[in-house]
Amino acid sequence: MLAPGARRAGLALALALSAPAAARDLWSEGESVLSLRTSLKGAALVQRAPDAPLLFTEREGATSLWRLRLDAGARAGPRATFALAYEQRLRVESAPSVLSGGPLGGDAPPSYRLEPLDWPLSQGASFAWRHELDRASAALHLGRLEVTLGRQAIGWGRGVFFGAVDLFAPFSPLEADREWRRGVDAVRAEVRLSDRISAEAVAALGASARSSVLAARIRGHAGEVDAELVAGWRATDLVLGATSSAAMGDAEVHGELAVFRAEDPLPSGGAWGNPRLAPKAVAGGSYRFALGRGLAVLAEYHYSGLGARRPEEMVPLLSDPAFRARFLRGDTQLLGRHGAAVLASIELTNELSTQLLGLFSPRDGSGVASPAAVWTLSDAASVHLALYLPWGAGPDGLLLRSEHGATPLSGFLQLRIYD
Repeated sequence: MLAPGARRAGLALALALSAPAAARDLWSEGESVLSLRTSLKGAALVQRAPDAPLLFTEREGATSLWRLRLDAGARAGPRATFALAYEQRLRVESAPSVLSGGPLGGDAPPSYRLEPLDWPLSQGASFAWRHELDRASAALHLGRLEVTLGRQAIGWGRGVFFGAVDLFAPFSPLEADREWRRGVDAVRAEVRLSDRISAEAVAALGASARSSVLAARIRGHAGEVDAELVAGWRATDLVLGATSSAAMGDAEVHGELAVFRAEDPLPSGGAWGNPRLAPKAVAGGSYRFALGRGLAVLAEYHYSGLGARRPEEMVPLLSDPAFRARFLRGDTQLLGRHGAAVLASIELTNELSTQLLGLFSPRDGSGVASPAAVWTLSDAASVHLALYLPWGAGPDGLLLRSEHGATPLSGFLQLRIYD
């Protein structure tokens, strides 16, 4: 239940995701339906890293990633729906490592699962062929109560590139393909307390309580303004947070604020003189200008108390197992503490959309500019092309002199086919 203003927060991302074809009905009788969607994506990423032999053994390299995904859905009458998604991934690479996540995203083991159900079919020094059960859930629709049990995608918060209360499986800010958020094993229940207020509770289960999320939120809206309060436990952190968004004509603003209290002192040093506290915040807004078919501009600022205070601390922190585990599961989307993003997107024709993304560090002035285009070939196929052009002081040995100065210069090309 979101106000219209909250839904506009993701408007500027419409360019980055080509609209997939609808699932095909395999069988239908009365209110019962069985559907299937097949997706094939092939992506190529070429990179040239900075001249830093201690960080990058090879300056130039390439990675290809192929994904074949089957999404099945079933509806058994008006009160029950089922979802299942099976995926195969083939990654072949001889490319510089990316310190802070890149266009293809990471390949870390999934978090908040009782069993990963992500197995290797074949793998070697430069390739990995894996298959995964990424969705397996049943949802009951019982009037004002909705309950979903099983492997499912869950995303909280109002941020587009950054998140303070997205506790489950957030995307990297530079990740090019955001169509499928990774599934978590969860029990999720939401009840509408009134037409304007709802409450939700989620238990996302890992192998133990120390690798699980137990959280709840209450949210509501009044006209063009919405807000929510979040509280819970993520892995070894206590969490308190709040979010809000509002629409004002063609403009929208949104914000998130959360405070995490860790069980042990944080590798990044904490905040406010307390080594166990870490605040996170997001502030952003968007506006649609009457230019051509509409120019959408979005800007966001993010602070992460879980990140490094200075660039020179980033490599030592990544060698710390506790920090590395937090970074890989998405507790912080930044290696540093401050980040900002600006995105401008415009649809030039029915088939061609373009965008320009700028991601940068307000602290050291480094950043990445990413011009991109999506060409829709048909209702079932599209091509996504993007460049990633970093700037900032390059590394000195193992020492980073800026947050984005060690990002490789990259070109990304992806073909998406849906059936």
